[in-house]
Amino acid sequence: MTGVEASGAPLHVAGPEGPWDEVCDRFESVGRAVVHTTWGEWLTAALLDPELRGLLGRDRPRYRQNPAAAGRLAFAMSRVVMKHTAAAVLHTAPATLDIAYLPGGQPVLRGFGGEVWLSLAHTEELIVVAVSRSGPVGVDAESVTRRVSFEALHGQVCTPQEAELLAALPDDRRAARFLRLWTLKEAYTKALGQGMRRGFGTVGFRWDGDGRAVLADDSSAARAWSFTTCLVRDRYLVSEACRDTDRGQGPQHRPRRGPGRGPLA
Repeated sequence: MTGVEASGAPLHVAGPEGPWDEVCDRFESVGRAVVHTTWGEWLTAALLDPELRGLLGRDRPRYRQNPAAAGRLAFAMSRVVMKHTAAAVLHTAPATLDIAYLPGGQPVLRGFGGEVWLSLAHTEELIVVAVSRSGPVGVDAESVTRRVSFEALHGQVCTPQEAELLAALPDDRRAARFLRLWTLKEAYTKALGQGMRRGFGTVGFRWDGDGRAVLADDSSAARAWSFTTCLVRDRYLVSEACRDTDRGQGPQHRPRRGPGRGPLA
């Protein structure tokens, strides 16, 4: 899968034990990190954790309202993974962090506005979390086995130029490119804090000479965005969008810890 840039492929985090050193190294070297796992890998450790109730925090009412047991567990584990990931790069304990949500659904860390950005995606058993200090970030994930009808949905997802190019491809390549485009637009609108509220047809992408996705708009603002797509666990497309607002400051620019935050538990 082309489109992997300096941020590298998402890192597998098999449970609360990490490996967090790799995540922190990635975060320090390029300003962001993306991790992936499954809710089943975290389930036993999380359920045995006496701090689980506290880790869910403001999300606990939403957790309890989910009528399906599997849905409740997937919801809970995704929030636990998000807190552990943020805590690792901030060198603090997960229970000290408080996650809120913007009107578009974007998760934010209270006390770190403008310093640390988060994004969360989950589909089937997969959980993906992105954390960035270089600018807004968004992630999306879809199973490559998902059948999305180009004929039925291209008017809602594609610009006219994208639809024309996709229509000229063979069926299998069209389906793969359409799904990749879908995840890129989802990741980008998440990073903007708009999610599904912004029509995908208003966002245009093109492909550079290396097969990487770039915004069709060639303005300086558009060039600040970078996009990657990776195949994870041999069955999921994971796309990331990140805007770099930290150019020139290098790895030494790090988020400040909030008052009273201790070392990583």
